Amino acid sequence: MICFMFPGQPLAPPVEFPEDADFEAITLLTRQRASFDLHTFSWTGEPSSDTVALQAYGVAMGLYRTRRLRAEGIAPRLIAEHSMGIYPALAAAGALDEGDALELAVRLGRTMAAMGRQRTYALGCMVGLTLEPLLAIAENNGVYLANHNTSRHFLLAGERGAMEDACAEALARSAFSARLFPCDAPLHTPLMAEVATELSAVAGDYRYREPSVPLVDHIDQDFLAAADLPVFMVRDLMEPVRWERTYRALRAAGADRLYEVGAGDSLRKYNRWIESERGR
Repeated sequence: MICFMFPGQPLAPPVEFPEDADFEAITLLTRQRASFDLHTFSWTGEPSSDTVALQAYGVAMGLYRTRRLRAEGIAPRLIAEHSMGIYPALAAAGALDEGDALELAVRLGRTMAAMGRQRTYALGCMVGLTLEPLLAIAENNGVYLANHNTSRHFLLAGERGAMEDACAEALARSAFSARLFPCDAPLHTPLMAEVATELSAVAGDYRYREPSVPLVDHIDQDFLAAADLPVFMVRDLMEPVRWERTYRALRAAGADRLYEVGAGDSLRKYNRWIESERGR
């Protein structure tokens, strides 16, 4: 069974862009609906943060890759999403038009960016520790689990000073690596409750259709229906991503041809690690 997997936000701008008619069509749509120019990586309307720019780019690449795969005759029977990959996943499933998916992502991104004007936040990518010591580190430093990608690959999120302390503790506990990344807001943590009302108002502005392809959420591994989506779009930002569970659920459902549909290959790397532990 073919499954399209939509990855989360890229961590850096691209080195180069595709050169074909599909990418130019997505570039035009991104300018029209998100006020962002992919080629110059700059805002054409009201400016926003670098994080929101990366979110717009990530959604655009998910939409572009979907077009290219379908042009090759490759169509999914199952769709999965990781973090900000929910937006192009909605378009691929037919729950939103491409333009609405771009617009929704950027509107929510701008709303979240307001948090970064009040405090400084960071994400920490922790590799090598298992879940139990990782959760203890989070509790010790007042930060939160944001992504559970594999048995030894996690993201924590919180205020930058606390995240610096968490990274130092992780390295002291023999983590392979603990890298810090700036962010506008502590995505996938309870701290997002600060802007939950505003996020709900944005998510409620759109009319979601029933997915034409089963769409698996990354929290409970349930199939999302149209009625679930306004609430899920906010819940998505307040609870951790559970990719290891999601991948196992996809395989149990019969997915055996999994395509990463977006920028980079992070999900394929996670999947290889998870597969290496099967049967242990």
